[in-house]
Amino acid sequence: MRDFYENPAVPVASGDARSLRQARMLAAALGPADSAAGPSTVLDIGCGDGSAARTAAPVLAGHRVIGVDWSQDALRRARSLMSDVVRGELTDGGLPLADNCADAVLFSEVIEHLVDPDAALDELRRVLRPGGHLMLSTPNLAAWYNRALLLAGVQPVFSEVSLRGIHGRPGKEVVGHLRLYTARALREFLTASGFEVVRMAGAPFHGVPRPLRALDRAASLRPGAASILLVHARKPGPGS
Repeated sequence: MRDFYENPAVPVASGDARSLRQARMLAAALGPADSAAGPSTVLDIGCGDGSAARTAAPVLAGHRVIGVDWSQDALRRARSLMSDVVRGELTDGGLPLADNCADAVLFSEVIEHLVDPDAALDELRRVLRPGGHLMLSTPNLAAWYNRALLLAGVQPVFSEVSLRGIHGRPGKEVVGHLRLYTARALREFLTASGFEVVRMAGAPFHGVPRPLRALDRAASLRPGAASILLVHARKPGPGS
């Protein structure tokens, strides 16, 4: 898997539209930057090439965004777009960061790539301060078109059976998805991992064919059927 993600041909960025939507959710949760208290620290874990952070920067103005990834190739590209980047991983020793060091974590299109998502969420909870925010996004196994594809006996979009090619489903790009979640499964998983789910929203997928994009945008109004799941969760604080 390490060799796979160090391959420059493997996509390391999600769509700008959902990155912006996620950033707006986080900005609303954090509120305006407080000059007296100093900027909030936001960790963009799995920052990839930094394009999502660049999209979010105007919305999160005044806050400090730190990119974290373990791919040397991704970090090389991210350094041209982000002022702070750190190499680290969620397992095998954890992130090179102190406990309770972050006010928020952006976790965009990462969890579906992980062998051990349980350990990853444990590590995110460790670095978040009490009351800190987790903004997570991931493809929806139960997206409206996946329900129809399964009924037709076709492999769902976003799922992959090989790292060498796409088999049995639409699409051409191999991106290394190992885990897929429905809205219900993701909510239960986050709760079991010690987070409080504040809000779940949907977002469209840039890979949907153009004639179906209006339908995909409409489906986003119902998270359970949306292409992409966006979740705002919190680490419980004192008195929670």
